[in-house]
Amino acid sequence: MTTVMLVHGAWHQPSSWARLEGELHALGYDTRTPGLPSAGEQPTAGMHDDAAVLAAELASIAGPVVLLGHSYGGMPITEAAAGAGNVERLIYLAAYMPDKGQSMYTIHGLPDPEDLSGLFPRGEEPRVSLYGDLPDEEAEQAVSMLVDQTIRSFAEKVDVAAWRSIPSAYIITEQDKAIPPALQEQMAAQANEIHRLPGGHSPFLSRPRRLAALIDEIVRPAN
Repeated sequence: MTTVMLVHGAWHQPSSWARLEGELHALGYDTRTPGLPSAGEQPTAGMHDDAAVLAAELASIAGPVVLLGHSYGGMPITEAAAGAGNVERLIYLAAYMPDKGQSMYTIHGLPDPEDLSGLFPRGEEPRVSLYGDLPDEEAEQAVSMLVDQTIRSFAEKVDVAAWRSIPSAYIITEQDKAIPPALQEQMAAQANEIHRLPGGHSPFLSRPRRLAALIDEIVRPAN
């Protein structure tokens, strides 16, 4: 059976996937949820460090893998999958989909930061930008679980774009307040197939069953 590896976005932790994991397990999938070292308490790691962690995790899985990245998670999956022989599909969930030589800064048209040390601010209203379609209590709980994220991870450029050689799907979140849908549309144009979900930036919390069904729809043809 295919393993679905779920790669969290900036400021998040693997525990954010719990609801979606349960739904995927019910559909018969194994899951892996590696933690990215660029997110945590006083982190210093960059995107290349995150990609190395993912590459090691991929190497530990014997069977085929579908690699899904959410938001920032699209950056390290794009690099890590290129050296793995078992990734049969990439899924970008409201995610950055960089080409070779791009970082999150370049995708947004921003100059490279002069100082790569330190932390990137998560914004004044994460409840709105990240969890706008969650009930207040659930959104507050999700916000309370957020951790720090390094500037380095946003500034480092990918060395290779795995989606150029591995089939890819992009899931656009249509009312996203974190990554504008228009920017998602631009990146999704690079993918082999495009899907859409109503709602905000974190459907793994707001619509886990619907998201799991969509992942199954994407993955099934590959099995």
